[in-house]
Amino acid sequence: MAAPVLHASKLCFGYPQRSLFTDWDCALPAGLTLLQGGEGTGKTTLLRLLSGGLVAQSGTLQCAGVTLNPSTRKAYQEQVFCTDPQSEAFESVTPLQFFAQMAQRYPRMNTTMAIELADDLALTPHLEKTFFMLSTGTKRKVWLAAAFASGAAVTLLDAPFAALDKTSIGLVISLLQEAAQHPARAWVIADYAPPQGVPLALTIDLGD
Repeated sequence: MAAPVLHASKLCFGYPQRSLFTDWDCALPAGLTLLQGGEGTGKTTLLRLLSGGLVAQSGTLQCAGVTLNPSTRKAYQEQVFCTDPQSEAFESVTPLQFFAQMAQRYPRMNTTMAIELADDLALTPHLEKTFFMLSTGTKRKVWLAAAFASGAAVTLLDAPFAALDKTSIGLVISLLQEAAQHPARAWVIADYAPPQGVPLALTIDLGD
């Protein structure tokens, strides 16, 4: 059996009003994992924990041979691409500038691929507009183009089909079908149901 791409051991995290994860373990394989659960079960929080953007109260995370700790945070986060569709951090930059920033953050980012995917997602007319000028669906397409071009060992996608048109949904499903066959990279999508026609390597169910 192949070694997991990302391994979480005994993760604990909660908010003052609610505990979400206690001694949570996961061995994330190559291919596509579905993270599902009802509203408020912690899907987005778990993605942030796995990305290293949110610090667990205890437990360990290891990705592509890098164990997350304060001294290795940058090296760890280079291995994990995490989209945050709600972020306002890029409101003043254009998609082209965003792709350039992601290329600085992720050493294996393929900027040419990101621009080609942007064209496939009908983003070309918007590439020199700032995020502030873009609709929610258009912003999500920019995030997705960067995610699929990131080259990261693990790619985390939160509700990847939200606010997308039918043509774009079809393209994303096609890209996920390819991702599901990758022998060394892992993809996690947080959603309420599996994408149609995409084989899953693992399902993580956080319940209702």
